[in-house]
Amino acid sequence: MSKSLKRVKQALVDLGIDTDVREMSDGTRTAADAARAVGCELDQIAKSIIFRGEDSGHVVLFLTAGGNQVDAAKASALAGEPLGKADARLIRAETGFAIGGVSPVGLMQAVQAFYDPRLLAFDTVWAAAGTPRHVFPAPPLSLIAAASAIKGDFVARRG
Repeated sequence: MSKSLKRVKQALVDLGIDTDVREMSDGTRTAADAARAVGCELDQIAKSIIFRGEDSGHVVLFLTAGGNQVDAAKASALAGEPLGKADARLIRAETGFAIGGVSPVGLMQAVQAFYDPRLLAFDTVWAAAGTPRHVFPAPPLSLIAAASAIKGDFVARRG
């Protein structure tokens, strides 16, 4: 078992989130892959989108519904600084996870986090568990609290 997966499992126990981490043989690198693998709606996938704060140099997490995209201008306004692309090295250094497996729990350090209110439309959402092949279900409010995420309007308008 990877260190990342162990850290997520321990964080879930420590947070009192009673869940079952599942391994998906087909992988869950994208939200669509994850939704197909677990048999849920696309928006039930809680994507962890990471940006780099251009002033702070630290990562900022946007927890969003699987079918939504993050609007960079709205996200920057929420974060209070311009945001840019976070590279794999920075993401790994600050979250402890590789791209495609970033979990909103078990992060290496506290990060500024925001959440998409669309996640609250579901009783259960699914999040990455530290690897591109592992996911876990959780009530959205538990996940949001665990990430210390703040509600925000950062989603790009569809259509």
